[in-house]
Amino acid sequence: MKNKIRTVVICLVCFFAAGCSLGSTPGNPAATAAKQSVPAPLSPSGQQQLRTIVDSDRLADLRWPDFSDYGKWVKEFYESSSYGLAWTPGGKPTAQARELIAILDDAEEKGLDSRDYDGGRWNERIKSLDGAAVPDESTRVKFDVALTVSAMRYISDLHLGMVDPKILHRDFDPEVHKYDLAEFLHRQVMPAASVKDALQEVEPPFPGYRRTLGALHKYLQLAKDEVPDPLPTVKKPVDPGQNYEALGKLAARLRFLGDLPATANLPQASQAYQGQIVEAAKRFQERHGLQTDGRLGQQTIDELNRPLSFRVRQLQLTLERWRWLPHSFQQPPVVVNIPEFLLRAYAKDGNSTLMMPVVVGKAMRTETPVMEQDMKYLVFWPYWNVPPSILRNEIVPKIAKDPEYLTKNNYEVATYSGQVVTDGVVSEDVLAQLRAGRLMVRQKPGPKNALGLIKFIFPNSNNVYLHSTPSQSLFAKSQRDFSHGCIRVENPAALAEWVLRNNPGWTRERIDAAFRAQKEQQVNLTNPIPVLIVYGTAVVPESDTAEFFQDIYGFDKKLEKLIADAYGSKETKE
Repeated sequence: MKNKIRTVVICLVCFFAAGCSLGSTPGNPAATAAKQSVPAPLSPSGQQQLRTIVDSDRLADLRWPDFSDYGKWVKEFYESSSYGLAWTPGGKPTAQARELIAILDDAEEKGLDSRDYDGGRWNERIKSLDGAAVPDESTRVKFDVALTVSAMRYISDLHLGMVDPKILHRDFDPEVHKYDLAEFLHRQVMPAASVKDALQEVEPPFPGYRRTLGALHKYLQLAKDEVPDPLPTVKKPVDPGQNYEALGKLAARLRFLGDLPATANLPQASQAYQGQIVEAAKRFQERHGLQTDGRLGQQTIDELNRPLSFRVRQLQLTLERWRWLPHSFQQPPVVVNIPEFLLRAYAKDGNSTLMMPVVVGKAMRTETPVMEQDMKYLVFWPYWNVPPSILRNEIVPKIAKDPEYLTKNNYEVATYSGQVVTDGVVSEDVLAQLRAGRLMVRQKPGPKNALGLIKFIFPNSNNVYLHSTPSQSLFAKSQRDFSHGCIRVENPAALAEWVLRNNPGWTRERIDAAFRAQKEQQVNLTNPIPVLIVYGTAVVPESDTAEFFQDIYGFDKKLEKLIADAYGSKETKE
């Protein structure tokens, strides 16, 4: 039985405000289609059968017979037409029904599984209707309900995703645009001149989503064409200039993946790992979040040997995450992608206008949470209020060993109201109060402050924010999970300039002056800026070249399990 994770909440679509009228002027394709889509009346026995199915929230003909998650919508859909048939008003499937079925059968193109929408069963159903001079009414009733339920499932999954993100990320609950599924089918799909065009409205409108779909289509084909021929393991890394016995296999793999140009001219008999093939290996490493040094270590070999079905799955999971996002923002957002260790600030057209490396929370210990909040202010020359867990586990033991630890590291003990207790030697009484949690420790502003010279605040229950850092060397590493959960940015001045672009008078010169001022200053934003901390192991930037990253927090594995639980086991699907 299908165990859908999320019940779609009713909320009237705004397509009426968008001017999607079903006018009745002659020559209007929508008007013609609307006339053809008038639900067909049923006999009393046919109506009773339809009512029984709808009231029971179950249709045995479906791969997932239980449709109780959509029962309210299905009932509303048929009540609005006095329990007439929507998809076979003339006894045969309408043009819209046939196009809709083709879309359900091709759900893989959207990163979904067609079997979840009865893919593979529709041809026989259509044949049974087309092959009969007068199709059996009971057959038409079951066909109609099957298509209505499958369409609702597909539209919901395409628009909102298959999984409620709060199950995986309790702090991620953005405002999303939801649909009245019954109304949408009646108004937008049944009379559509093009069902494909009608359904485009429910998909995320972002360029990055569309590029990810394009990459999915490419990798689906690559996965079909792939002939496994794994590279051998290496006992120690192969450096550029050294011989590599599997050079031919390596060249073939890099050509297949597109990192080595097809026109590259490599010496036939040579095993020397050099020249164009090294540059191709570096391109591959860069696209897969590896150290871009050209060395053929075991991690690079493992990623080269990764079957492309694995990359397909990464793209599918990223598409699921795209669907969790709102379709619009009051202001262009700042987005941090954790596995990529990268921050992007976006323009109104949906493309990035600023990018920089970031450092995120340590995997398995102090992970940065996935969330969506509004940035409301920033602070130059901030204090760092040491979080209780760090105070308890790290700072207090150091103070106990060295009473002058505060002075050496520019810390001070204070009350929670901000009154300074001491910035020198810590007495046993003060140490006891720190252990009891009655006092706090904070680091004074300055270049050596853990937050650097600026922090960007989007209030949240995790006390996570963006900030600069004096530890610049970490940005040179390929995997950058070193923080206690907050996000360190490489170029804080550039981010401050972007964030304050709508604050009158805050030029780059004024920002630079605030960095030099040696005093704490809070600047409230004229317009709050959405901040999304997301988790995608596949990214397709403006270059249109897919990039893949490690599942450092294990969230891909968890999401796969949630999706499997949503639609049953693979064995059940078969």
